[in-house]
Amino acid sequence: MVLADQPLRNVLQKLDASERLLKWAVELSRYDLAFEPRRAIKAQALANFLAEIMTPAKEEDSYPRPWNLYVDGSSTKDGSGAGLIIENPTEARYEHALKFMFKASNKEAEHEALAAGIELYYTAGADYVQAFFDS
Repeated sequence: MVLADQPLRNVLQKLDASERLLKWAVELSRYDLAFEPRRAIKAQALANFLAEIMTPAKEEDSYPRPWNLYVDGSSTKDGSGAGLIIENPTEARYEHALKFMFKASNKEAEHEALAAGIELYYTAGADYVQAFFDS
């Protein structure tokens, strides 16, 4: 199964393709390839992935107070962006606004902001982070 957002099947089945592309089509024809459109990543899949790779090494009852990250993404016809509120264990709050230089849906903007927030926490030396967002 080949997941792609490009029309690979059409390109590989063209008989008037360049010689190099035709050689690749012949080589790949011996395999039973099925082409499917690439699916969007689901928010739950991203959350499961983050939970899996960020398993803390400490005992549960010895966790320090968590840092909190609140994320909300936004998408308009003029662009996309996100807002972050970072709250450290002493409850000091920091607000950040992000403007993305690319088109993104609300969910994509939130995922980008979540990644940026996690990078900020890593830089600040946070050991334990709770993230809150509506996707």
